[in-house]
Parts: sequence; C-alpha cells; structure tokens
Amino acid sequence: MSKLHEDFSIARLNAMGQEYLPGTLGLEMTELAQGTLKSRMPVKKLHFAPNEFLHAASIVALADTTCGYATMAHLPAGAQSFTTIELKSNHLGTVREGSIACHATAQHMGRNTHVWDAVITDEATGRKLALFRCTQMILWPK
Repeated sequence: MSKLHEDFSIARLNAMGQEYLPGTLGLEMTELAQGTLKSRMPVKKLHFAPNEFLHAASIVALADTTCGYATMAHLPAGAQSFTTIELKSNHLGTVREGSIACHATAQHMGRNTHVWDAVITDEATGRKLALFRCTQMILWPK
C-alpha cells in the first residue's frame, strides 16, 4: 500500500491548482491523512448549468480533483505521476447556495493503480449529493 508522502501538505495541494481548473472553480483542500483527503467548494453562479441547477461537471471536478490530489500525495516511491483512466458518478441531489464538501478515501493503492471513492455532500447539512469512484493509473519513468 502506498504511504502518504510527508512533503505533501494542504498548503502545497492548494497552491498547485491556483492557475488551473481547481483554482478557477474555487476548490480548497482541507484535510489530508493516510488514505484520505477532504475538500470543499463554495457554490457560485459559474458552477451552475443554464437550468439554474448545480452542473454535474462541477461536482465531478471537485471529486476528481480531490481523488487526483490524494493520489499524488500517496504515489508509490519512484513513481513519476498518475492519470485518471476511469470515473463514475451517481448524482443524488443538488444545492443552490452555500458550499459542497468532498471526502475521498482510498479503496486500493497498488503499484500500478489506485482506486478512490468520494462522497460529495452539502457542507451545511451533510446531505449526500453524489457518489464518485475513479481509477488512477500510476505512471513510472521510462
């Protein structure tokens, strides 16, 4: 099983995404521990679809980013990086204001793949909004 790298911190994870999609969407990593990462995203108009409901892609971006950052923080020794090779989401509800939270947990952390599950909730009430699973392929130097 891959271990949490000591050089990864919440500050480092949040700084990495500032000029990319995570920064644009306002994602914030909040708690990192062995086999888990928590995050949040304040809900803004840019997160909505034209039908005025939270866009599914906004939820997927939060979940995939959280699982991806968790993978980076738990890469096996000597691994170069990772890439998402599969993801699935089930959407159960929505919010129109406030913030949403994500709790990603490792289900498998092998040498060549990681599998992460995430639960996305309404931060204020804890109500489940989505369930997410992804598989990450670990990339090794050539």
